[in-house]
Amino acid sequence: MPIFIKTAINIMKRNLLVFLTVLSSGVFTLYSCGGSNQPATESSSTAVVSSAAPSAEVMAKGEEVFKKTCIVCHQATGLGIPKTFPPLAKSDFLVNRENVINQVIKGKTGELIVNGETYNNTMPPQNLSDEDIAAVLSYVYNSFGNSGGAVSVDEVKAVRAKG
Repeated sequence: MPIFIKTAINIMKRNLLVFLTVLSSGVFTLYSCGGSNQPATESSSTAVVSSAAPSAEVMAKGEEVFKKTCIVCHQATGLGIPKTFPPLAKSDFLVNRENVINQVIKGKTGELIVNGETYNNTMPPQNLSDEDIAAVLSYVYNSFGNSGGAVSVDEVKAVRAKG
């Protein structure tokens, strides 16, 4: 089966899952990324943050996960959709790595301000392994005009362990 057909099928499945999640939670807005009400300037205290760039292998895996999981809402450019899905490109939300990791693990419903714009939607928890989360966030932190270094599996595990 051609890759574009597989991608289209994955996007349709993803959209159905998002619709059902939004409907069941009583939120009548579309899926987007959210976060806590903590300021985006707060730094992570979870683990030592690597400033080293991720390997080409990690970036490739992260891009693959992004295309399967994140691209529908955050778009191929990482710019999201104004007023609906927040950007990952040059996003001030990425400053707090612990919050970002927690967001992917647990999801979020409620208000979030990214780059001065308010978003109030739902992001369901992502059913990804610690390795996939580390890879996709390493990809995000090093794509779309961002330069945040690699996210380690240990960082993800530490956030997950906090509950």
